[in-house]
Amino acid sequence: MADLKLTGARKAFGAVDVLHGIDLEVKDGEFVVFVGPSGCGKSTLLRVIAGLEMVSAGEVHIDGQRVTHLPASDRGLAMVFQSYALYPHMTVARNMAFALENMRLPKAEIDARVRRAAEMLRLTDYLDRKPKALSGGQRQRVAIGRAIVRDPKIFLFDEPLSNLDAELRVATRKELAALHAELGGTMIYVTHDQVEAMTLADRIVVLRAGRIEQVGAPLDLYNRPANAFVAGFIGSPRMNLLPATVLADDGTLRLRLGAREIALPQAARGLRAGSAVTLGIRPEHIALAQGDDGQLDLTVDLVEQLGSEALVYAAHPGLPQITLRLDGQSRLARGAAIAVRFSPDHIHLFDTDGLALPRP
Repeated sequence: MADLKLTGARKAFGAVDVLHGIDLEVKDGEFVVFVGPSGCGKSTLLRVIAGLEMVSAGEVHIDGQRVTHLPASDRGLAMVFQSYALYPHMTVARNMAFALENMRLPKAEIDARVRRAAEMLRLTDYLDRKPKALSGGQRQRVAIGRAIVRDPKIFLFDEPLSNLDAELRVATRKELAALHAELGGTMIYVTHDQVEAMTLADRIVVLRAGRIEQVGAPLDLYNRPANAFVAGFIGSPRMNLLPATVLADDGTLRLRLGAREIALPQAARGLRAGSAVTLGIRPEHIALAQGDDGQLDLTVDLVEQLGSEALVYAAHPGLPQITLRLDGQSRLARGAAIAVRFSPDHIHLFDTDGLALPRP
C-alpha cells in the first residue's frame, strides 16, 4: 500500500478550469472520501490520481515517487467504476483473473489470488457463473474483486454503489468497510451520498467548483464546519441556515431573526450592531418549547413520520423553511402553530463571506 500527495494540482479542458490548485495528502492505509455537488471536480480529481487524466499543472506523488506524467498502467493503482464493466462472456473467475493473465503471472499465483478475493467477498460459490447470472450487488463485488487481486498501491472507487438499490447499497457499504478493515489498504472513494461518506471515511474531502473547502474526520466536519457551504452540505437533513442581523454583542448576542429578536448566551468576536450574519442550527438541535420559553414561532408545513423519528418542516415570516428532527412519532399536523428553542451549545455563526465565526 502507499500514500498519496497532490501539490498544486490543476486541470483544465481547453479554456475551462476544472481543478484549481489542489493540495492534498492521503496517508498509507487511510479511507478518504471525496464529496461535493455535481460538477465540483471530484471524479476529475480521481481520474487525475489514476492517471486517466494528466494534470495541467502541479505534481502527483504516490508512495514518495513522482508520477505526474506516468500513464495509468504504470501507477500500480486499481479503479472500480460506477458501471461494473465486466466481460459478459467470461466467468467470475476469469473476469477477476484477466488482468493477472495479461501480467503473465504464474497460474498457481493467479488461482490463489482469485480464491482469496472470492472468499473475502463471499463469491466462492459464483466463480463459474457469468455476470448475467448475478445480481447487481454480486456484480459490483466481482468488480471490487478484480481490483483486489491486482494488489494495488491504492484502491480508487468512482461512485461504485450508485447503480444499486437502497438495500443493496447498505449491504455493500458494510462489506466495503469490512474489506478496508481486513486489507488495511489505502482507499479513495468518490460519492455524492453523504451517508456513504460519513460511515466509510477516515477523512472526508469536501469539494466545490474545483477547490477543497474542508478536509477532516466526518464528525469534525459535522460539528465544526469551516464555512456555511460545508455546514449545509454535510448532514441529512441539511443544517438550517438562517439570515440574521446583529442588534448587540456585549456578552449576550442579540439577533434579529425574521420577525423576532433572540438572545444567545455567548457572544461571537467583535460583531457590530447592524452586521449581517448567518445562524446555523442542525434539525436535531431545535426543540419544541414549553409555555413562553420559545425563541421563534413557526407554522408547520409538513411532517414526515419515519417511525423512530419525525422530520417537521415549518415556516416563519422572512426566513427559509426550517427543519426540525424530533425523536419518536409526532402528533403535529400541517398548519399547527409551534414555538421552538435553539440549543445554545450547537449554534453556528457565519459572516457575510460564509466563513465560520470563532467563539470566545
